[in-house]
Amino acid sequence: MARALSCAIRGAEKIFEETSVWDPRSECRFVAARPDEEPGLWSEYLAGAFESYSKHGVVDALEYERIRDGSTTTLFFVAVAADGTVNGGLRAQGPYDRPEQSHVMEEWSNQVGEAAAREMIADRIPFGVVEMKAAWVRDRAPNRRALTQSLASVGVCALELLDVQFLMASAADHVLDLWASSGGVVATRIPPAAYPDDRYRTRMMWWDRDDRRIRAVAQQFARLWAENEPGRSGQVRQAVEGRDASA
Repeated sequence: MARALSCAIRGAEKIFEETSVWDPRSECRFVAARPDEEPGLWSEYLAGAFESYSKHGVVDALEYERIRDGSTTTLFFVAVAADGTVNGGLRAQGPYDRPEQSHVMEEWSNQVGEAAAREMIADRIPFGVVEMKAAWVRDRAPNRRALTQSLASVGVCALELLDVQFLMASAADHVLDLWASSGGVVATRIPPAAYPDDRYRTRMMWWDRDDRRIRAVAQQFARLWAENEPGRSGQVRQAVEGRDASA
């Protein structure tokens, strides 16, 4: 079942089956999958996201009831420790056909910059746009700093896995440098949005597949995926299921 960088092409459709890679920096295995393919991992991802967003008082921004069935998520990434604990993750929406499908347009609704944000997204849609959402890292995760940096980088792999040109995300001021470390660029001509509430200045960011920094990040993880040991992602599932059974 485990395959290194397993994308099967059937006609014009790319079927994403399962991809996993061991990250030596964070000592976690990153698994990428669709929610319906890995419901156990998806549930763990949602639980961790809910806990994290609740702690920071912004659980409404997660839109838990809206996303829980997985239908709005094209793929998600989770970081799984050796004992099966899911220590972090993020999810992708898209590719989009129109700007109104993006969550960014909800965040900038009735705010200065709404029209400019819509135009910026619309200009890029013909080349392929996906949006990353709901990134989190467990507070008590070992190697938390390294894990946070790796999570910011692994999301870039969605560009290759979904074969699109652009990755989009929104981020508050205090994490802009983190996302910029993986090649993200702030859309400076779009004024910040007060989202999810007035405590935050949220900015729009873009990753371009042709950017040399982004290619370098993607190639780093591609090399790790190429070295992926057969059967390890199956072991991840067994570890998670075993931990759940003993809980």
